[in-house]
Amino acid sequence: MKKTREQLKDKKRIVVKIGSSSLQHPETGEFDYIKLEVLVRELCNLRNQGKDVVLVTSGAIAAGKKAVNIQPGDNEIAVKQACAAIGQARLMMTYQKIFAEYNQVTAQILMTKNTIVDNLNRFNAHNTFAELLKLGVIPIVNENDTVATYEIVIGDNDTLSAIVTALIDADLLILLSDIDGLYTDDPRKNKNAEFISTVERIDDDLMSMGKATTGSNVGTGGMNTKLIAAKIATSAGADMIIANGKDVRILHRIMDGREYGTIFKSHKDENFYLEDFVANMNQ
Repeated sequence: MKKTREQLKDKKRIVVKIGSSSLQHPETGEFDYIKLEVLVRELCNLRNQGKDVVLVTSGAIAAGKKAVNIQPGDNEIAVKQACAAIGQARLMMTYQKIFAEYNQVTAQILMTKNTIVDNLNRFNAHNTFAELLKLGVIPIVNENDTVATYEIVIGDNDTLSAIVTALIDADLLILLSDIDGLYTDDPRKNKNAEFISTVERIDDDLMSMGKATTGSNVGTGGMNTKLIAAKIATSAGADMIIANGKDVRILHRIMDGREYGTIFKSHKDENFYLEDFVANMNQ
């Protein structure tokens, strides 16, 4: 029987999430084009292997703020929504240009909580993803921050990527983060924190380890959101990996079965209903 890591080579439908801090130069907030190009090349290579690929990407609000010289700390809701509208267009334009160099067609999908909670919206979203993947397209997904307010917000792209994973019946979710994986404590604050390579099953003790902290002032997700994402993904029947996105070439190393990041093994829960889980978020 194949080991867990070796089985990753056989995954057919993969969702990759990358955060704002992995897309930008920390000194300036501008796009890191080298990293973006390597990311696109990695995703296109997975697609060329016959795998279905979906990218969940952050960065719209940060890109919009940079475009109109708004300080990163200005988080007034109307400002964030305006910057999301500006930044999302810039983000997609950048992605499409780079993907086009590899003759890869992409599509934009923007989601809110209502996309999942509303039965017709969820049905339509599922069908759209299914058709795009059948056509060999790589969907690029983000939260629709331009219209999302508290009532319809998903919250962060860790959670969004897990929701997408469940919605499209993906068998692997890879979260590219600014940390190597799951530790027994925050390794930035506790040098004795131990790395956890494999999580067989998510229990209450593990969930309580999640701390809403992040090493980035750009993104929104800490380890807490990653554990929630793991709960969604594994309950839906997908494995999930948290790995460091500093070098995005880690993607093909992970898919080769090498020991990178923390893997959360899938445990499909027949009583897990995505729409109910999402409906109860933020309450």
